Amino acid sequence: MFFAYAAIFFLLIFLVLYVWDRRRISNGIFLTLGLFSGLLFILYWAFAATASSRSDILQVLVTGLLILLVLLIPFFFFGIIIGLIMNGRTMMRKESRRLANLLPMFLGILFLGLFIWGIAQGLVIGGSPILWLCYFFVLLVISYFTFFFVTFLVSTFIYQYNFPRYHQDFIIVLGSGLIGDKVPPLLASRLDKAMDFYYKQEKKTGKKASFVVSGGKGADELISEASAMRKYLVSKGIPEAYILMEDKSINTLQNMKFSKEKMDTIMDSYRSIFVTNNFHLFRASLYARKAGLKSQGIGSKTALYYMPSALIREFIGIVMMYKFVHLFIVGFLFFVFAVLVFMQLL
Repeated sequence: MFFAYAAIFFLLIFLVLYVWDRRRISNGIFLTLGLFSGLLFILYWAFAATASSRSDILQVLVTGLLILLVLLIPFFFFGIIIGLIMNGRTMMRKESRRLANLLPMFLGILFLGLFIWGIAQGLVIGGSPILWLCYFFVLLVISYFTFFFVTFLVSTFIYQYNFPRYHQDFIIVLGSGLIGDKVPPLLASRLDKAMDFYYKQEKKTGKKASFVVSGGKGADELISEASAMRKYLVSKGIPEAYILMEDKSINTLQNMKFSKEKMDTIMDSYRSIFVTNNFHLFRASLYARKAGLKSQGIGSKTALYYMPSALIREFIGIVMMYKFVHLFIVGFLFFVFAVLVFMQLL
């Protein structure tokens, strides 16, 4: 019953925090812990029921299912490796050879290297305790960040189901880079999503929201992202009077801060939403909260092949947001590792 109580406890904490504020990484942590505890309870209950059952058929089915799941683990592991490497090749072909686009390939190669390291250490090096400690330390650190990555995916997934009400005063559209002075498809999808919300709100309530296009000028861009976005919206029939430009920001946090300053000068009290791509939605919500902006987000769709690279980059961004927490935890693990190595040397 311990796992059942743990599942209920973690899920209740998740519900309270989610209702309080959806823009928290802790929401995903508690939901992940609750779901994992629930899964352990179901497995424990299934095996307990099987052990007490007199049905040979039931025992054979449960045992067979367990063996099948164990046998599928290697296929799942190597499937992830192959999928990541192939996705990296796809990104090179369809996008460019920028480092960010090659992250899935590098991650797949890293997992493959760890597997080869473990096999080689067992077959060739043998039983060196210190080298095994090094190997398990690396695995432990990777396991920690894997758990955090799962919580990030869970948080990102549940935040997709965010449906702001049609009573907004402002729609913030976050920039994402230009091709010269043109709006690329990724940014166009954000603007189209914003216009879709704009027209739906006008149809349902008669209220017109103002757009806040947010993004400065990059080194390889001819004009600011805000200027290009404004031109795109005007070309689609949005009146210029309903478009505000924020053209100084160079990152998502500044997008939120500077857009808030723009809106604060117009109204003392207002309602706003922000628009970005679905993979960026959750991290952007964390920055909105950090900037003191009471705004939820809606996400535009992204090409499926682009998602692995984008999610890995988003994860790295969130890790950096909480870098001191992660440094403390990894530092503690390293301290334990160093103590164990010292004991082996004595």
